[in-house]
Amino acid sequence: MLPLVYHDDYSPPFPANHRFPMEKFRLLRDHLVDSGLVRDDELHRPQACPPEVLALAHCPAYIERFASGELTYQEQRRLGLPWSEPLARRTVRAVGGSLLAAELALEHGMACHLAGGTHHAHYDEASGFCIFNDLAIVARYLLESGRVGRVLIYDCDVHQGDGTARLLENVTDAITVSLHCEKNFPARKARSDWDIGLPIGMGDADYLKVVDDSLGYLLALYQPDIVLYDAGVDVHRDDALGYLQLSDAGIAARDESVLRHCLERDIPVVGLIGGGYDKDRALLARRHGILHHSAARVWRAAGLR
Repeated sequence: MLPLVYHDDYSPPFPANHRFPMEKFRLLRDHLVDSGLVRDDELHRPQACPPEVLALAHCPAYIERFASGELTYQEQRRLGLPWSEPLARRTVRAVGGSLLAAELALEHGMACHLAGGTHHAHYDEASGFCIFNDLAIVARYLLESGRVGRVLIYDCDVHQGDGTARLLENVTDAITVSLHCEKNFPARKARSDWDIGLPIGMGDADYLKVVDDSLGYLLALYQPDIVLYDAGVDVHRDDALGYLQLSDAGIAARDESVLRHCLERDIPVVGLIGGGYDKDRALLARRHGILHHSAARVWRAAGLR
């Protein structure tokens, strides 16, 4: 069956009504179990990411400062999350989850994480609810360990993956692609290998054409050994922080298109959930679950094991 990665550490205790929906990871697991997609005992549980692997993309002093709860007031404010030991444990566990999902994708052809996509984190600072950049860490780890020769990151979060772009700017074999709403956070954009800025209000049909056209071109051009797919649902028309107009059906079509483009070329692909914001956290969890249900359909159609 489709490998799915999750850990109970992913939703630590968190202030009620905080803007970041920390409980969405647990609610996503509950939704996938309740909908019959997976049993809890079938989920793959990751180890915490070792500090030396985090250091492939991040400053060791910053890693230590975060782990010990010694971020400055300014750093905490830029992060937007209140530090705690459970948050620190969750953070390194979730990066470990993205690493495990990548390994499972290389083994089986596809895997999905019930977290991940922390694309705003920079070398020595947090940003936009992102502490460590799992996309950049996984890319560096796979390349430097010799597991792959080229990684393509296909980021469909509504916000530009600025941290990923800067962390991998000089890594020739890590290709960064960002589809994002042009007039949205961050105000100061980085330079990805491919930035595809989308206008406010873009809906399903136009968005899906961009996805299809860009993947048809880029996968043939770069022929990566693995694709890391950030399947942010903040492109949804009801998202609190996005300015695009995708429907549930549009997101499902996007996810299936990305996954099929990869598998049709025998390229392993990892799905990471990325951003999504809604006061109705159970509804948000179901929206994130579109990725996993879409992946299961593609998995079955492809006859993967």
